Amino acid sequence: MEDGVSLSQWIVSAVAQKVGAVETTDDFLRARAGMAKRGDLTRLLDRAPDVPPTPEDANKD
Repeated sequence: MEDGVSLSQWIVSAVAQKVGAVETTDDFLRARAGMAKRGDLTRLLDRAPDVPPTPEDANKD
């Protein structure tokens, strides 16, 4: 590889980064969930427009 590291080292580094990001996201979401109050999601969904999905919506990942 260009950086002077083996492919194996690069893969290990990439996996470690991804695991760290997932763990950080998990911590964030758990903290946010702990602050949620009953009805928060319902109020959010009530504000969403009542329109049918478009064909483009089906292809979003």
